[in-house]
Amino acid sequence: MELCMGVVNGVSMSVVSVNPSPPSRSLLSPRNPISLHPFTSLRPPSSLSRQFQHLQPPPLSRSAVPASPSSSTAVSDDKDQLPADIIVTETREPNSRVKLSIQVPPEVCDDCYKRVMVEFMKQAKVPGFRPGKKVPESILVSHVGKRSVNKATVESILRRTLPHAMSSMTGTPLRDSVRIVTRFPEMEQTYSTLNSLRYEVVVDIAPELKWTPEEGYKNLKVVVELDSDIDAQKASEQELRRRHKSLGALRIVTDRGLQIGDLAVLDISATTIDQDEANVKNIPSAESKGYHFDTEDGDKVVPGFLESIIGIQRGETKSFPLFFPESWTQEELRGVNAQFNVECKELFYRDLPELDDSLAERLLPGGTTLKQVKEVLLQKFREMEQTAREQAADNAILDQLCKMVEVDIPQSFFEEQGRQLYGAKLLEIQASVKLNDEQLASLSSKKAVDEYLLNQKENITNMIKQSLAVGDIYKRENLQISTEEIVKEVENSIDEFKRQKQDYDEERVRGQVQEILEGAKVLEWLREHAEIQYVISFDDAQQHSSRHSLQHA
Repeated sequence: MELCMGVVNGVSMSVVSVNPSPPSRSLLSPRNPISLHPFTSLRPPSSLSRQFQHLQPPPLSRSAVPASPSSSTAVSDDKDQLPADIIVTETREPNSRVKLSIQVPPEVCDDCYKRVMVEFMKQAKVPGFRPGKKVPESILVSHVGKRSVNKATVESILRRTLPHAMSSMTGTPLRDSVRIVTRFPEMEQTYSTLNSLRYEVVVDIAPELKWTPEEGYKNLKVVVELDSDIDAQKASEQELRRRHKSLGALRIVTDRGLQIGDLAVLDISATTIDQDEANVKNIPSAESKGYHFDTEDGDKVVPGFLESIIGIQRGETKSFPLFFPESWTQEELRGVNAQFNVECKELFYRDLPELDDSLAERLLPGGTTLKQVKEVLLQKFREMEQTAREQAADNAILDQLCKMVEVDIPQSFFEEQGRQLYGAKLLEIQASVKLNDEQLASLSSKKAVDEYLLNQKENITNMIKQSLAVGDIYKRENLQISTEEIVKEVENSIDEFKRQKQDYDEERVRGQVQEILEGAKVLEWLREHAEIQYVISFDDAQQHSSRHSLQHA
């Protein structure tokens, strides 16, 4: 087959001519030029300590062709020989979409008509004729119906010409994105009137990635902000203290006020502060009844709260103003001046056993000395700190990649990823909250999905860009995953499915495992080649954010 290209009125023209040579492989065949990674309901391999959950683009596959009500028509990957050339006009559209205008000459339409008549001849039971015997064309058409013959002929034309048209286009089509936009009745009318056919197809193609600057990913400079809570030494000490406290008994305080180390049961209420009392409002999110407050957790409440209630006794009430800083977690409370009223309902102190080797076994099963317990806990939290550092670095790197790439994302691609993400969210909700049929139907409705796609457009777009960037780097740098790694993780994943008695598709599991491993390999490569600066973010007594440089890599 030969392909002649040209430009007419600003659009590219291709003429597909047929010769006796075997047809080339159709671009509709299921192959995926971009290695992306799924974020779906499929459970990822549990044995992977850190997983990069990427998005999977709609794979390439056969495309559905709109069929008439009487029969179905599918596009085959195989292209049979046509008796004449078809003309394909290709026009690029936004969002990595291509429009194909296809002109089918009378010679091709006549050949399709003859094939349809042969099939009707084999299947039709015409009175007065034995099955399979030749029936005069006029009698056969009268028996089947002119309208049915025309419909079947149009479908045959589509079935035979669309693969040729698709193979002539530039770019690689995405699965299920091929859509004939010309209405079927319109095609019927054109064929009946002109004995030729013209129809239009739109198809989304695999998007092209542009790096700015080119290969900029090779010289990444990223700043990774770490939370002070991930400090291994501090976290291990807090865990040891928590375990030690769990071994003590609570005693009622009778002769003094609240001290550091005590636990109090408080009733808390709060109102806004305003010179005009008419504008004073309750702050429901800052209110609590029977709140169990551990004074060793004073850094987890609004600044100044602990200091304001030190010395409070059982049955006593204290009132004091506090300010919610701009860095406060609850957005609606940021910058709010509040008047707190706190009543102490109960007051306890902890009667703790002495912290020595005799508690080792109770603090840590198998522990023999206090020193050993401390070392084991410190090692555990060092591993967690390292994992947290790597995850934070991965997130920072992905954010950088997202800013460095430009891509025209196909709409079908965006919607597919958005629906997968929404489906995963819905599964999470179902796992934590029992939904009735009405709630589930509402959350699964097209309206709910469309609202999610609209509200999360930026997030979904960024995730797709990150995934495309990672897949591109994997190919550019010729990174490899060993077969042994894939086999091992597939086996672990399947074992996990079996333990949880869940259905699984082994081929899909294998594909996802490979893609997750590829993503992890890319991130590992990027960390090794990037200049990474770690900084720690913490809040002081006024909850002002500060930074302290920890390390330059």
